[in-house]
Amino acid sequence: MSGHSKWKNIMHKKEKTDSQRASVFTKIGREISLCVKQFGPDPASNSKLKDLIAKAKQNNVPNENIERVIKKAAGGADDTNYEEITYEGYGPAGIAVLVKCLTDNRNRTAGNLRHYFDKNNGNLGQTGSVNWMFSRKGVIVIEKELYDEDKLMELLMQTPCEDFVTEPEVYEIYTQPDDDFLGTKKMLEDAGYQFLSAEEEMIPSNYSGIQDQENREKMQKLLDMLEDDDDVQNVYHNWDEE
Repeated sequence: MSGHSKWKNIMHKKEKTDSQRASVFTKIGREISLCVKQFGPDPASNSKLKDLIAKAKQNNVPNENIERVIKKAAGGADDTNYEEITYEGYGPAGIAVLVKCLTDNRNRTAGNLRHYFDKNNGNLGQTGSVNWMFSRKGVIVIEKELYDEDKLMELLMQTPCEDFVTEPEVYEIYTQPDDDFLGTKKMLEDAGYQFLSAEEEMIPSNYSGIQDQENREKMQKLLDMLEDDDDVQNVYHNWDEE
């Protein structure tokens, strides 16, 4: 992680979602629908659904929208079959890019992504071409001004936390995925901490800068086009934007 601030990416995503709420509702709605079909409609017994509901509320999705999606998926009214697919590629200047998608038409999605990469001096790669450069981690982000650093660190000593990074505005907590992430998250929740973000992410092992201004602009355009696509759920990359 070496001092890289994920918070900047979160802020960028928040600015995007604030101006494109309908797209965000669609993306989260797909996640909720798939989760309900796989694990059931009760957040008390479906922890993933509970987390998705919290994520939806953090993104200002109205309660009635959330309830409608859950009811539709649970009642069988939504017969759309979404497939989880990860696409890998290179942006301009060889920047590694992972794109997590939920799609009901893989041909459409693959065609759109290929167009985005080609248009911005990149190329869509084969499975395994860049995935090896990323590791799945639990990432919890907490607003700094609300909590004492020493008390937070003392609590984290009781968890399987791997790394703790202090940034100007936030604390970033990194764990292994699955049980370590869920355990750390629950302990913090039980202690009264609220999160700006708490998700499993794909974290790159190293970061690369882009010196050429045109390629910097192309890389930003590629990210914008990917995030604007309803089939795209998450985009991870190793571009050091500083």
